[in-house]
Amino acid sequence: MTVRERRELMGYFSLVGPALLLYTLILAYPVVFSLGLSFTDYNPNVEGTGKFVGVSHYLRMVRDPLFWHAFKNNLIVVAVSVFGQIPIGFVLAYILYRKMIRSPRFFQSVIFLPQFLSTIVVGILWKRLFEADGPVARLIQWFTRDPSAQFDYMLRPETVMYPIAFVLLWMYTGFYMVVFLANLQKLDAQLIEAAKIDGATEPQIFVKIIMPLLSGTILVSSILAIAGSLKSFDLIFAITDRGLTRQNALVLSIYMYQVGFHNYDDPLRFAYGATIANSIIFISVGLILLANFISRRFASRGVE
Repeated sequence: MTVRERRELMGYFSLVGPALLLYTLILAYPVVFSLGLSFTDYNPNVEGTGKFVGVSHYLRMVRDPLFWHAFKNNLIVVAVSVFGQIPIGFVLAYILYRKMIRSPRFFQSVIFLPQFLSTIVVGILWKRLFEADGPVARLIQWFTRDPSAQFDYMLRPETVMYPIAFVLLWMYTGFYMVVFLANLQKLDAQLIEAAKIDGATEPQIFVKIIMPLLSGTILVSSILAIAGSLKSFDLIFAITDRGLTRQNALVLSIYMYQVGFHNYDDPLRFAYGATIANSIIFISVGLILLANFISRRFASRGVE
């Protein structure tokens, strides 16, 4: 190695080193520690524990019905994000980009407004609205002329995710709308005008020109949606009360929180909580790889 190469290498590490050190301490170390903890019998009340116990916690997790209940609810949240927020955000961005409505800035501001609000505040507000005899119930009573009508969707396990899905759409669709709108504004407008001159209709322009050009943005948005959905905690935690409603709407992050920090009867709560946390990472990586694979398949078909 020459003197010049050594100097370049030292300069490289002097620039990258501090950021790499911070990343390792703040992000990588907790993940690795959590992974190691999930293979031990660590007990916070007993000194000297932390022996290797293999995959016993993972086997317990597979047999845990609450884990699968939370996993099912998480998949619903992922589906709402990927197949709800992204397509709706894309269509709204296209409407704004093509100036199909009046007052587009007002329209854009209203849809993006929930992004400025605290997630906890939003959750508490919607919880009040969705109470059995709350404002939504009174609206139903007014429409149906039935004074005994109640909004009990939040009280039943088979319907509790419907109102939560609605709030997730209301809360985060504006974010994806802005992402798609920013990328649409980078496209060459002459390409769309040429397609219109050739006789292409608006749906044909959207499907055959706009969507292929923004396939990369769709993939990135899908990855963001999957990662954000699996670690969703604050909004669902705030919109559900303690007890039965929260158990019905249980997702993996809330279940991990309950097991790790509230289940004092379990001496291995930290290790089992770490196991559930690791499952969120594994599922996230699996779904992101699947989204990447599907995107490449569609891209290769487009090239053909």
